[in-house]
Amino acid sequence: MYEIFEQLLKRRGITPYRVHKETGVPQSTLSDWKNGRGVPKIDKLQKIADYFGVTVDYLINGNDQKEKPLVNNDEELTEYLEELKTRPEMKMLFNLAKGATKEDVEKAVKIVEAFLKKD
Repeated sequence: MYEIFEQLLKRRGITPYRVHKETGVPQSTLSDWKNGRGVPKIDKLQKIADYFGVTVDYLINGNDQKEKPLVNNDEELTEYLEELKTRPEMKMLFNLAKGATKEDVEKAVKIVEAFLKKD
């Protein structure tokens, strides 16, 4: 089960510590899970699943169920984010706060692009 969590971490380019800080799930819980000493309780699993935009079932079983889109109600934003997933330098955008608009994302993309042009 932890392997699925690790795949999600790698895919998003984040660390377990960041998941801990942003979800409130204790590091000891994640460590116990990694070392096979148990599985986080359902409330913590739900926080982790929500954080990654997947179902709890996917997180536990790794079934072939597709990941859920990032939480938003804007279809245009969802399509835009899917397009950005193909750009490695944009992976940091996939942890946006709930309620971000397409305009918010576009501004963030412009900032990242401007930063990358400095190099």
